[in-house]
Amino acid sequence: MMPGWQKGDTAGLATVVSTFKSAPRLPGASMLVTAGGEAVGSVSGGCVEGAVYELATQVKADGVPVLVRYGISDDDAFAVGLTCGGIIDIFVEPVSRHSFQELDAVRQDISGDRRVGVATVIEHPDSNWLGRHLVVRPDGFEGNIGSERANQAVGDDTQGLLAAGRSGVLSYGPDGERLDTGMRVFFASYAPPPRMLVFGAIDFAAALARLGAFLGYRVTVCDARAVFATPARFPDAAEVINAWPHRYFAEQLDKGLVDERTVLCVLTHDPKFDIPLLEVALCGPPIAFIGAMGSRRTHADRIARLREAGLGEAELARLHSPVGLDLGARTPEETAVSIAAEFIAKQWSGSGEPLRQLHERIHHDEQH
Repeated sequence: MMPGWQKGDTAGLATVVSTFKSAPRLPGASMLVTAGGEAVGSVSGGCVEGAVYELATQVKADGVPVLVRYGISDDDAFAVGLTCGGIIDIFVEPVSRHSFQELDAVRQDISGDRRVGVATVIEHPDSNWLGRHLVVRPDGFEGNIGSERANQAVGDDTQGLLAAGRSGVLSYGPDGERLDTGMRVFFASYAPPPRMLVFGAIDFAAALARLGAFLGYRVTVCDARAVFATPARFPDAAEVINAWPHRYFAEQLDKGLVDERTVLCVLTHDPKFDIPLLEVALCGPPIAFIGAMGSRRTHADRIARLREAGLGEAELARLHSPVGLDLGARTPEETAVSIAAEFIAKQWSGSGEPLRQLHERIHHDEQH
């Protein structure tokens, strides 16, 4: 940490919490003004840095957090400093060892490539709640934003954002009541988006890539057939790879680019592609989900081939095949929803049953 932190000094931290239109920086972008007046980081790429610097200097001196908006319309954007015509909401708070004791642990998590997020109260009718923090990790949360009810609601709801590597603003009632207003919380996620690896450059893959990107995944589509594996056919994918699936996946494993959040979906139903890939995936380290599409006959043949290749029941139990929940899906888009529903249910230990038929809590406590 910075020397001033160790001495107990107070800094001013300005964070972009919401953006509208053509804002220059995304939510989570921050600028820190140290106790000595040094500015670190940026909230607008230069547009309103001067005004934010002055505000952060004021906040670190008086200790009063403030939520401000820069940019009202395209017409007067030059007057307020946002030449792009966008609108940004910035929360400015004092930060010290006293006001945010958990910050050093957050820094250590980030340095160690461990997923962590910080929920900060940015709006509340009781000013004493402003600037309070909840540190969220995959196994729970710590801190206090004002009440146990609020802690539990925010801690539960931000688990999904943390898993997806997303930042954003959540709204609650003053005591953490869902579907109410009065309190707004900004959640900053310090985690890269999880990956979705889709093998088989077919129309179902295009629909799944679109839905995966919407859910916050960094989607890769891979196929050995160059004529099908083209970026033009998969505009929602972060990358389209022309390679043999099992070789590409093994390479990603070797490079450490696959982790326990990774979702793998095999859509080719061609044994020469599927079986070598599934051998590598099912015998490899744990990942979030391994699914393979196909008919009952294709599934039976696939299992028989994998057994012949030497896979046992423990490895085969990791395979979701035929992939998807029973939604009666027909189109590629409906099938994509069916597949996504299954891996979401697995991730959050959902039953896949209609909520109206269940009586336990809607939000599950543990991620798997």
